[in-house]
Amino acid sequence: MKVFGITGGIGSGKSTIARVFSILGVPVYSADDRAKELMCKPHVLEKIKQIFGQQAITSEGKPNFSYMGEQAFTRPTLLEQLNQLVHPLVGADFKVWAQSRKEPLLLKEAAIIFETGTHLLLDGVIVVSAPEELRIIRVMQRNGFSREQVKARMERQWPEEQLLSKADFIVHNDESQLVIPQILSIISTINSK
Repeated sequence: MKVFGITGGIGSGKSTIARVFSILGVPVYSADDRAKELMCKPHVLEKIKQIFGQQAITSEGKPNFSYMGEQAFTRPTLLEQLNQLVHPLVGADFKVWAQSRKEPLLLKEAAIIFETGTHLLLDGVIVVSAPEELRIIRVMQRNGFSREQVKARMERQWPEEQLLSKADFIVHNDESQLVIPQILSIISTINSK
């Protein structure tokens, strides 16, 4: 069994590309989705409240993700504390998930793979690439953010060139190249090794 990461900057389309891999039969673990589920557990909610205050919990007793996102992106120390809480939980959860699978190739989709050192535990990393302007437009349409809000989030991430320099495979998701042939080629190359 081989386990590859799939990542890319905000608006690159990594979740869309991960879904295509999934449709083509490659199981995908979404670290971001699982993190949100794990953050709903009572003992984790209590720690979130300690980091962000009561406003981080909604009246329904769920994490207030939009509030935490605003706070974390403007106060890096809070983001670091949140990462220290959530990343070990996701790591352990992923390990259990991967051990339950029998397929020859698994993908772990995550926004930050190199930054956390997760890539060292993987067989390789696929980076999804798209031009900056296209990424900005996608996030503005998807999240309703202003251009400035998108740029602020981009500035907190590794530059795309840095991600690409560490990639084992690249999917160009720039709306000028078909992605399915790229993905099929990656799957074939990985499976032939």
